[in-house]
Amino acid sequence: VFQCTEPQKLFNIANELLHTEEAYVKRLHLLDQVFCTKLSEAGISSEVITGIFSNISSIYCFHGQFLLPELKTRITQEWSVNPRLGDILQKLAPFLKMYGEYVKNFDRAMDIVNTCMQRSSPFKDVVQNIQKQEVCGNLTLQHHMLEPVQRIPRYELLLKDYLKKLPEDSPDRKDAEKSLELISTAANHSNAAIRKMEKMHKLLEVYERLGGEEDIVNPANELIKEGHIQKLSAKNGTAQDRYLFLFNSMVLYCVPKLRLIGQKFSVREKMDIAGLQVQEIAKQNVAHTFSIMGKKRSLELQARTEEEKREWIHVIQATIEKHKQNSETFRAFNSSFSQEEEHVPDSSIASPSSVESMLGVDGGGALGGSDSSRKSSKSKRDKEKQACKSCSESFNSITKRRHHCKQCGAVICAKCSEFKPLADNSRHNRVCKECFLQVPAGPCSPGVEAVGEQKKRLTAEKQSILAAENSLFSSYLQFLEKGKTWYKMWVTIPKSEPLVLYLQGSSQDGRNPRPIPLPGYEVSLPGSGEKFEVKHIFKLCQSHQTLYFSAEDEELQIKWMEILTKAAKGETEDTAEGLSSP
Repeated sequence: VFQCTEPQKLFNIANELLHTEEAYVKRLHLLDQVFCTKLSEAGISSEVITGIFSNISSIYCFHGQFLLPELKTRITQEWSVNPRLGDILQKLAPFLKMYGEYVKNFDRAMDIVNTCMQRSSPFKDVVQNIQKQEVCGNLTLQHHMLEPVQRIPRYELLLKDYLKKLPEDSPDRKDAEKSLELISTAANHSNAAIRKMEKMHKLLEVYERLGGEEDIVNPANELIKEGHIQKLSAKNGTAQDRYLFLFNSMVLYCVPKLRLIGQKFSVREKMDIAGLQVQEIAKQNVAHTFSIMGKKRSLELQARTEEEKREWIHVIQATIEKHKQNSETFRAFNSSFSQEEEHVPDSSIASPSSVESMLGVDGGGALGGSDSSRKSSKSKRDKEKQACKSCSESFNSITKRRHHCKQCGAVICAKCSEFKPLADNSRHNRVCKECFLQVPAGPCSPGVEAVGEQKKRLTAEKQSILAAENSLFSSYLQFLEKGKTWYKMWVTIPKSEPLVLYLQGSSQDGRNPRPIPLPGYEVSLPGSGEKFEVKHIFKLCQSHQTLYFSAEDEELQIKWMEILTKAAKGETEDTAEGLSSP
């Protein structure tokens, strides 16, 4: 039997990495250049598209233009003289931040897709037309969106396998171990998202089997148990075939439909877990019976065996208990935050109503509702017509949400707030700028007092990234992404991450500097049709995203454009030559 040598085994792993990377780049092309582009051409608003695809353009650009070509050259042309992977994969490390952003947005993206598929005809038509094409391989948009989430754990597995077969004294061991350490951290976040996605796939399958009758595809829903059951007729006691779907918040009592291919069901009754009761019943001449009693209806049911009956009773009872516990926890949590009756966390999943608002912007489907729902949404809008204490801009339900300062109670928007620990708790609380500035903070100062060793370490890391002495280039710039308000930012490219731009400013929402991986961005001056009051502007463009910067003078503007242009092409050598931070 032919035995593979260790060098051959290492080459086989490298080859597998190359082939899977090629397939992955094709999937990214499908997401960015096909789904994303076609939806944009169909008039779906950029807000919806960004909400779904997040920073997929940056991910596609990095893999297609940088990582794949490097792997291809190394494995197909250089392997005989330089058999290494660790040095290339270590370059992936700064770009794992892009995946962090994609994974963080993943739940919200799924929710937007599901809502749009149900309520926007143009959106549904575009997606279904693409899904019919051969390039999609009979898979849904949601399935392809999972690819970037699954890719990082795939790198982790291949690297572990590679290190097992790599000799201890290999010159590549140090780089490979460092790469694995960085990639494993990112893989943990991806694995959590994959588990959520598997739950979503189950919900999508059930949704299809119910013929789209029930709106069950929601990250908050979880399918716990399903199965055939007999329903005992109240009139004559005869048994009728039925089917139960037990979720964490409801029971769907269904009737099987007659079909030649694939079992489908029609929902007869939807029973909330809240207020539900389940109990064993003893009936003469009828074995294995139990009943479930809801607020509106009771059902007498018969299992096939005694064991099956006990299983149904146990699982339903456990679900009821868990729901009670969660409700009590939620009520306690809610009452402690009653002063923020309208606060919605920035990272929350987009609600169907907010998605509908997005779709309404671009006419992506007439999403009507009842008069009462329109009245309630109108009253909510009226309530939101209040202005931020700091910038005086009015609130709305999507782009300018209302928040409260945890220290003084002032009503503020996200951009006019910061996060810091308060005396009564160690978590980060949203506060207004005035309250935040009561403790020294800023890009060149130590920031708010860290709580615990971990926070001290994170603060030190943050300041290290932002410090001028650790940067290839840094300065203050005015920054504009959306709207008309410019914000003063400390902008830096660290020596440790020469292809990543970091932004930090007192108006930034969040406690960490914002990373922008530069490869794939186009650096240019504003177009002739773009008019601004400030001077010395340049912009970074990629796909549907444009970021504007304004320098103090022309010399600084030219320096930044030169550096960013090189980094956008993936060039890091001599980036800082002859340059010093102002």
